[in-house]
Amino acid sequence: MTKPRFAKIAISLPVETLAEIERLREERDQTRSAFILEAVEEVLRAERGRVDVERHIRGYEEFPETEEEWEWGQVGLEMLADDSRR
Repeated sequence: MTKPRFAKIAISLPVETLAEIERLREERDQTRSAFILEAVEEVLRAERGRVDVERHIRGYEEFPETEEEWEWGQVGLEMLADDSRR
């Protein structure tokens, strides 16, 4: 596996935001870099999820389920409901 490459950046933050970051990262025993990386990765993960959901919705808008597909979905839901009652 390839070792990740890192780049250094400088950012400006409101003093209050930095103070909150410092408090949280110390509670978690993290470096500032690790804390910021975790926060940024979470935002990126959420954005990818949002884009995936939008793409999924657009797909169903462009190619709606047929009546037969909808009926098969209902059958599947009924089967799941039956299994959960056992």
